[in-house]
Amino acid sequence: MRVEQVRQIVLQHGRLGVAADQVTPTSDLYAAGLSSLTTVNLMLALEDAFNVEFPDRLLSRKTFESVQSITEAIDELAGSET
Repeated sequence: MRVEQVRQIVLQHGRLGVAADQVTPTSDLYAAGLSSLTTVNLMLALEDAFNVEFPDRLLSRKTFESVQSITEAIDELAGSET
C-alpha cells in the first residue's frame, strides 16, 4: 500500500523527533519535528522512490504536513489511486 511506503520514507528521511509507532497517516509531521530542510530531503527521496516530480504548486507546508497528504499528492502526480 502506498501509504505505508510513504510512511517508511518519512521515517527514513524526515529526522522526526518521535518514535516510529507514533507516526500515523494523519500525524502532523511538523509537530513531530519535520523542518524545512528535512522537507527538501524528504521530497527528493519521494521523487526518487515514486518516479514523480513535485511541481511548484505542491511545494507547500500543507502537502508535507502528514503521510496522508503526501500520499494524496503522489497519487495525483502518478495518476493512480492509493
